Amino acid sequence: MHKKGYKGWVMLTALLSLILLLAACSSGEIKSVQSTNQTEQGTANEGENSGSSVESTDNSSSDKYPRTVQTARGDMVIEKQPTKIALAHWGLSDDLLVFDLDSIAITLPFTEGQSLLKSDLYKPYVENKNTINIVGENTQVNLEALLAYEPELIIAGNETNKDILEQLDQIAPTVVLDETKQDVFKEWRKVITDLGDILGQEETAVQYINDFDQKLTEGKNELQSVEGNVAFLQVREKQAYLQGSDYITEYYEGLGLTPTSAEAGELTLEGVAKLDPDYLFLGYFNMEDPSLSAVTDEWETSAVWKGLKAVKNGHVYKMNGQVAFGFGPVSKSYGVETIINSLKVQ
Repeated sequence: MHKKGYKGWVMLTALLSLILLLAACSSGEIKSVQSTNQTEQGTANEGENSGSSVESTDNSSSDKYPRTVQTARGDMVIEKQPTKIALAHWGLSDDLLVFDLDSIAITLPFTEGQSLLKSDLYKPYVENKNTINIVGENTQVNLEALLAYEPELIIAGNETNKDILEQLDQIAPTVVLDETKQDVFKEWRKVITDLGDILGQEETAVQYINDFDQKLTEGKNELQSVEGNVAFLQVREKQAYLQGSDYITEYYEGLGLTPTSAEAGELTLEGVAKLDPDYLFLGYFNMEDPSLSAVTDEWETSAVWKGLKAVKNGHVYKMNGQVAFGFGPVSKSYGVETIINSLKVQ
């Protein structure tokens, strides 16, 4: 199998021997999330599942390969349909999860304990995969765990993973997305379109985008009677941040809502009072662990807070900010549905 970045067989052999040694010493670091369906089936199906891929619901079959895809490093030929895909880019797990894949490995923006993989929201996306391996946390790729996973294909970004591209090439063929030509944190439609092309599941990407856009259209129609402006706050333990309209375009423009301000940035309680929104969405980052505090806990006891229009009129809504202000399609879908369900009763 072709791999870019080799500097000679001797160097490669030495490097892989070193990494394998490190992997043997740290094998306890690799983690795996198994689907509920697989757990219920028990060990009787282990031999049946080993080495095989789940047939894609969109007819993603091996006859679509070899195929040529565009990457940040030029055209790349993928010789056969990959059944074990590793994602080195910490920000794109959401995008990869929407596809029908047998086995994936992902890098997380936070720790596994902070991730939402075991939440009800992500359950449908997790359960259609036999295994999800964690090969990195806190945005850092664990190369030993990645090597131990033995991926057939790695997906990376030319900016996010620029310091380890050579090492990734030596583990498996690596498709490098061009982050200089697209903002992968905003343009999730382009990202899943590219992933669909790489994975031979173009129909899945198109269907997801169409369903999402239909949801936006229907939601916008339902919310036509909403009058006034809306503010979305990311609520942390000690800070709150106004979400700019250019970042959450689907929530404002997509649903026909009027922002209090196009600017984003940290807000104090006095800053919120100055904006005085008609509708206020609080995106909490402690909803997975309510024992953690939030800056609004103290705000809510003050006269300034109680004097806000949104508070007086009962137009304050809570949402999971860790999800709603995420980058990918699952996050955006959750946000749109939460907003529609909150406002359509007005």
